[in-house]
Amino acid sequence: MKKSVFKVLNKINKAILPKLSDKDPAKLTKIQKGILAYRYFVLVNSLD
Repeated sequence: MKKSVFKVLNKINKAILPKLSDKDPAKLTKIQKGILAYRYFVLVNSLD
């Protein structure tokens, strides 16, 4: 069940949250770094 929840969250993230992979991580604001960390956390848990 946990994996299916994260898969749904990952699809929502792709649709709603901005794509930050093309930007330099050193130049991101704290909010953007938080979004990037959240997207990474959800992605890793959906792949397990």
